[in-house]
Amino acid sequence: MTVSTRHELTGHCLCGEIRFTGTWDDTNDLKACHCGQCRRWSGHVWAAILPTSLTITGTPKWFRASDIARRGFCGTCGSSLFWQRDGSDIIDVAAGAIDMPTGLKLLGHIFVVDKGDYYDIADGLPQQQTE
Repeated sequence: MTVSTRHELTGHCLCGEIRFTGTWDDTNDLKACHCGQCRRWSGHVWAAILPTSLTITGTPKWFRASDIARRGFCGTCGSSLFWQRDGSDIIDVAAGAIDMPTGLKLLGHIFVVDKGDYYDIADGLPQQQTE
């Protein structure tokens, strides 16, 4: 049986109005999402972790992105910060908003069938056509 290690995380939006703290563990499955919504939301690709605990300071704005999820951002600077599936208590956190060193490691790519035509994925990590 593998025992996971719990790691602390802190982070914030570009202007600092929205801050967060929490924990994540070694079982976290960090993948880059290349779907059209994530590319538009983030400006390129979206990579997020599913924390085991999360406390948000400040009040993010929420956008109903689809019929299954909402996306959270800073209303002042516009930083893309969170993604939450309907009915879930877990809020995914943008890996790029986490203070370094993050300790995270990208494990693969999802929705590569929708990736932008302006880049190649050449890091050798697993690529899933959809989720």
